[in-house]
Amino acid sequence: MKILSIESSCDETAAAVVENGRKVLSSVIASQVEEHKLYGGVVPEIASRRHAEAIVPVVNQALADADCTMEDIEAIAVTHAPGLIGALLVGVNFAKGLSLATKKPLVPTHHLRSHIASNYISNLELKPPFLCLVVSGGHSHIVLVEDYTKMKIIGKTRDDAAGECFDKAARTMGMSYPGGIALDKIAEEGNPQAFKFPRPVVNNAPYDFSFSGLKTSVINLIHNMEQRGEEVPKADICASFRFAVVDLLVSNFLKAAEDYNIKTLAVAGGVSANTLLRSRLTEECKALGYKFYLPEKSLCTDNAAMVGSQGYYEYLSGNISDLSLNAIATLPIDYR
Repeated sequence: MKILSIESSCDETAAAVVENGRKVLSSVIASQVEEHKLYGGVVPEIASRRHAEAIVPVVNQALADADCTMEDIEAIAVTHAPGLIGALLVGVNFAKGLSLATKKPLVPTHHLRSHIASNYISNLELKPPFLCLVVSGGHSHIVLVEDYTKMKIIGKTRDDAAGECFDKAARTMGMSYPGGIALDKIAEEGNPQAFKFPRPVVNNAPYDFSFSGLKTSVINLIHNMEQRGEEVPKADICASFRFAVVDLLVSNFLKAAEDYNIKTLAVAGGVSANTLLRSRLTEECKALGYKFYLPEKSLCTDNAAMVGSQGYYEYLSGNISDLSLNAIATLPIDYR
């Protein structure tokens, strides 16, 4: 079964053709990163306009690369939640129009579920149940994937997301958007023990995260050094800060796995490309005898291939929408 999938939840306009949820026949992404660098982050109005300009050529290219026409496509999957509402609306309305014109089923797909599904593409043997750490610029969740479309949130951030913390810390040190990628590279040259950052704990919620205090701590450190005229040791700060964030993520994730007696683990989302997070989880899961899966780095950031993968399982579960489908800015991953 070939599914045409569309992703426009933030600043990438993407389309893909995916077969049976696991085989990517094509994947095309039009990124807006260079434009948003000028503003230090995504400007929603600009993102929406660029999606409207890019979506037709991106979809056409995805079909061409897969050597397909709409006659070969059996369903259309589209990210309808969560995300920037204006950006989502571009993809949703385009998919609805295409569904109406071609009479192909319309499959609404959740953005975070799609990130988890990126693991199905990279790891053909992976299937539920498993525990997944979903970490990105806007989300930090520990999710029990009971089935392909049945999920339960075990832990989540109470304030900032891990990816947002990386980006804010990087911007404070003068790095361009997206700062988390630059911070990760610079951290490789620093000493992770140079600075001691706090490890916030959420009372009576052992799997939940809190990153706002950690973010404030690193920003205050940088500002105080600058005000005193001291040279800011970026590599050491990056390494120490990255170590603290990853330490929190890994500790809570592995505690949840132990308490729930789950020995199959995965990671997903933009921050799953972080070098230290990938290596720490790989090493610790190996030591504990857990099976651990992670997506290829090219599938960690937003793309439509992951939407096509999850869309396949949503289709099989009967999650098909009519033309009343709307975009939703906020929707929990465990919605029914």
